[in-house]
Formats: sequence, C-alpha cells, structure tokens
Amino acid sequence: MTTLTESRRNMALSSSQVLTPVKPILRKPTRLHDKRGRESDEDDAEGPDAKRRKTVVFDESLNMVKDFCSRSLEEVKREVRLALERHAAGDDEDYDNLKEIFGSDQKSRSRPNSDDEDEATRSQDLLAYVVALTSYVPLLGRKCSGLVTSILKCSWLARDDVFAKAYIQFLAALCSAQGSYLTQVLSMMVDQFSESRIRTPPNCASVSTETMRQRLHMGLRYLLALFPAARSVLIGIVTSKFPYSEESKKVHLAYVDNLLRLRKHTPEVDRDIMELITSRVVKLDVEMQLDLEDADDSTTAAVMSQLRSESNGLLEDDDLDDSDAESVLSDASDLDEDSARVLAIRSHVEKLDAILDTIFDLYSPYFEDPNSPEAISCYEDMLSDFSNVVLPTYRSRHSQFLVFYFGQKSPRLTEMFVGTLFNIAFESNRPSIVKQSAVAYLASFVARGARVTGDQVQTIATTLLNYMNYHRHNYEPECRGPDLRRYTQYYMNVQALLYLFCFRWRDLIIDSETSRVDYDDPASYLGQDHDWMLGLKQGLTNNIFSKLNPLKVCSPGIVAEFAKLAHHLGLMYIYPRLESNKRIQLSQFVGAYSTGGALRDTGYDPQDEKWTHLDPYFPFDPYQLPISRRWLEESETYVPWTSIPGLNGVDEEEEDDDERSEAGDVEDEEDEEDTATDDEKDVD
Repeated sequence: MTTLTESRRNMALSSSQVLTPVKPILRKPTRLHDKRGRESDEDDAEGPDAKRRKTVVFDESLNMVKDFCSRSLEEVKREVRLALERHAAGDDEDYDNLKEIFGSDQKSRSRPNSDDEDEATRSQDLLAYVVALTSYVPLLGRKCSGLVTSILKCSWLARDDVFAKAYIQFLAALCSAQGSYLTQVLSMMVDQFSESRIRTPPNCASVSTETMRQRLHMGLRYLLALFPAARSVLIGIVTSKFPYSEESKKVHLAYVDNLLRLRKHTPEVDRDIMELITSRVVKLDVEMQLDLEDADDSTTAAVMSQLRSESNGLLEDDDLDDSDAESVLSDASDLDEDSARVLAIRSHVEKLDAILDTIFDLYSPYFEDPNSPEAISCYEDMLSDFSNVVLPTYRSRHSQFLVFYFGQKSPRLTEMFVGTLFNIAFESNRPSIVKQSAVAYLASFVARGARVTGDQVQTIATTLLNYMNYHRHNYEPECRGPDLRRYTQYYMNVQALLYLFCFRWRDLIIDSETSRVDYDDPASYLGQDHDWMLGLKQGLTNNIFSKLNPLKVCSPGIVAEFAKLAHHLGLMYIYPRLESNKRIQLSQFVGAYSTGGALRDTGYDPQDEKWTHLDPYFPFDPYQLPISRRWLEESETYVPWTSIPGLNGVDEEEEDDDERSEAGDVEDEEDEEDTATDDEKDVD
C-alpha cells in the first residue's frame, strides 16, 4: 500500500488547520482509555466543547489497532484530511492514493502477502481509513464522487464485525452530511441482494452467507431509521434491480429472501414488497406457460416427470439443484434448439416452484388461527395483491393458488374470497375482460375447492342463474343468434355454471330421501330421479334453448361433459340441441353481422371456428409444480376431476343413434346448411 510521504505530512501538519470531525452515530462512546492509559471521564472535565471535538474512539473489545504503519489513528485522520483539502485545491496525488487504497480491495492477489508496502491493504489498515473518512464526510462533496464510489465497492460484508459496524457508521455519516449520495448508498446495498455467495477478501476469516445478510440488513435498518424518506427511494431501487427471469434460481431466491428480511424489519414497506414479489412471480408464471405451450407434450411431460422424481428423492443440495441446468444453459451455443428449450423450461419451473414454496411457508404462521385478526388482515392484503396483479393477468397458472389455499382455512376467509370475486365480476364499472376473468376464477374456485360447502355451492349457482336470466331477458328480444362478441359476459356466466355442475352436481341435489344414494359413491346417483336445487332445471332449460344458444359458444369439451352428466343424472337431455348446432356456422354469421365481412380480409380460415368459442380457462386447474404442490396435497383442499365409474362405458354408438333419430325430422326438412340467423324456438 502506498502511503503519503513523511515529509509531506510534516509540512502539512505545520500549516493546516485541524477540522472538527463529525460525531459518531452508530453507537455512543463508552468509557475508554486513551494512549496514556487515562480514562475518558477525565476528558469530561474539559467541558462540552471538548466533547464536540472528540473523534470516533474504540475500546479494547473492538480490537482496533492504535498504530498504523508507525502512526496513530490521529495521523491517519490527518492524512485523510490533507488529501481531501489538497484535492479541493487541485492537487490529486494524495487523493488518488486514497482511491487506490480502497480500489486494491477489489483486485485479486496474484501472490501471497509480503512485507512490501504495495501489498493489498489489510483489514485493520482499511478500517483505520474508514474511521478517518467518517470524521471528514463534510469534505466528501461532489468533487470526491470518485473516492466515494471506490469506498462503496469495498467488501465490507465479508470482513469482521468491527469493520462492518464502522462501515455502517461511515454510510450513515455520509448520507447525513452529503444527502446526494443516499441513492448511491442504497443502490450499493441492494446490489448485495442478488448475491448468494460473496467473495471473502484475502487474509480475512471466512464469513457465512447468513452473517453477511444480517450485517447488510443491520445497515439498512439503521439507515432507514435515520432517514425515513429513504423508504420510497429504496422501493424504487429494489423494483428496478429485481433479477431478470433469465437469472438463476439461486439469484432469485437470494433476492426474495433479502426482500422478505427488509419487509420484516421495516414494516412500512411491507405492502410494496409483497406486491413486487407477487408481480414478478406472476411474470415468471406467464413466461413458464408460454415456454410449455411452445414445447410439444412429450417434452413438457419429460421435464415435469424429471422434476417430480428429483423432488420425491428429497434433492436438497442447492449446488446439485442448479448446477446441471444452469451450467449447460450458460453454454447454450453448443445445444440444439430442442435441448435449449428443455433447459429453459426446467429453469423457469424450478425458479417459480422455489419462490412459491417460500411464500407458502412465509404466510402459513399467520393462519394457525384462521379467524384471528392477524389472519384476516393478512388475507385482505393477499386479496389486494390478487385483485391488482394476479386476476388481470391472462395465463397466470400457479400464482393464484396462494389465495385458493389460504382462502379455505375458514368459512369466513372463503366468503371473503368469493365476495371479492362477486364484486369484481358483477360491477358495471369494471373492464369486461376483468369481469370475465373473475367469473372464471369464481367457477373454478367453487369447483375445485374441497372445503367450499354445499350451501355455498348452491348460493353461487343461484347467483349465476339469476345473472344469466337477467342478461337473457335483456339480450334476447334483439338477438339474431349466438354472438360471442356481443354477449360475452352472458356466455361466461353460462360456461361457469356448466363447469361448476360438472364438479359439484352432488351439492346441487336436495333429495329428501338420502338413503337412496351414497354421497361417496357417485355411481349410486345414476338411474334415479332427483330433486334439484330450486330453479336449476328450469333456468338451464330456458337459457340453453334460447336464441342466445350458449351451447354453441361455450367450450365444446365442457358442453360435452355437461350433456353426458345431465342426461344420466336425469336433469335434462340436450343432445338434439347439440346436433342442430352442428349446422350453425358461427364464423359466417359473425363475419357478416358483426364486422361487415372485414374478417375475410385478415386471412382467417372460415372453417376454423375455434376463435368463436369461449376459452376454457379455469385458473385452478391441477397444480403442476413438483415441490410447492405439497401444500395442496397435504391439506386435502383440492378436488381432482373424477368421472362416475361406468359412465364412460356407455355405448357411444347407441347414444349417437338416439341423437340422430330425435334430430332426424329437422334434418329431413332442411336441404341447406343452417345459419345462426335462423329463428330458434323459445322454450319460455
């Protein structure tokens, strides 16, 4: 290390005025001994002016050396002061030496330490300069930004506790005296959030990652307590520095862990932090879904199978977790396109899975008593993030299971979730796309939520029926046929009810003689007459056979399953309606009626009617992430799809013959293909 020359130092000491150093702010000085062995309380007799002139002092517990290269700490302070003063006057030699002292901390050593002064600075030497600079932060103005930048690059987290505390003192003093550096200081600290491992400087004892993170947040907590206005600045920084989706799982987990620590010690930023994490989880979720859709089914199945087998084998080693996929991804130029896609899918799945597992674990303690004020308040916050971030995002696949899982902890929480969805789905001032999404969430939650009660199922089914009838009465007088663009909200309600029926039909039966059936044996319900929920049968009949013709617009898969169940359970027989719908060409109708034929200019296939059907999006379809799925499996809160035993064995050919015979009269009467503009018989 290059030091200032002795002669230059002596000349400066004889001609310069000693500046008053700033008072230490991290801790109050204790009773200390000076170099002559006298206790500090002797100095107390010198009066308050003497106290104000005191510099940062260290007791024996700080293990601070009093001599530095044959100089006392006071001499180091004089060196620092003179270097800063001369830099202000245009002489940069000593100032550049200070920059080199801190810059050497970033350089790797190519040879062992020796007695040569040009060797990298030892930790105790660097500590002396940090303490000295703390005393003269008023001199570190804009002209000293280069030195400040070098200091902020110092490996302070990986050194000992004494250095870390002294460094935090310096940061606090710097921000207090030079407020323009606050953003730069906070940015430096947030940069450490992504570090899963920090290099230990030479000649320093190894420090654990946990210890480094504790020191980092001790500094953050102290700065935020001193400067409350810095919280908004910090939120902007942590948002901008959140890892890109291409970053590794380790980087994401390290960053999220540090965000959660920040949230814990600074509750004022709690909502901002959780909304940020939620938004980035949703982004990862959507990107993962796009990756899965781009890959073929066999590739997706292979990736998921491998991840499940690894999770079942209790693969706990982080190095083993990440090394294979990420090391290969780093050299993606050597991979073919298919292999690169597989590794990208695996990387996205692992990151999303690990973060969601962390969040499930974070929230669980709040719901040990699900009716407590803490649980209610926590779930309200979760619903806020869900409403603002998750629900409006199309293709979100797993992020929403947080509100699904915790919403079933108690009936009150279930009602909170259902009430939120109802408010969004049926408020007139909401965007149409958001209302449609809310209806899909509502139907999917009721269908898949194992702890949603039968009474709640009937209440929600009744509400959907009421809105269906309301829209039907408004739309039908001017309706010429099924039109998804004009009546989207109506069709969403119908599809939601059909989907709900397919899963929860047993809860819609109100048989008084329960001895005839066994709730746990769906096959016992077949071939019997049932008393259905009031208004269900008539309401479905009125809507299905109306001019709006929802069965033509709803997802064919859902319609087919509903038709089969409704027939064998004795609710209604709709196969003739389905057969007549085959002769209705929606694309021809929509092209002429809704767009004046403009669709013909877009190159669309007039025979492909997929775009005229509702998307079968139900956001609580089976959870696929291999590790975090344990929360749903262990709690038994999820209803998987199960068909009625024996129902799928029905002779489909015989059923088709029945359909054709009942629809034969219509076919014989018509020689040309029907269109959606044909009048439909109203059942009302």
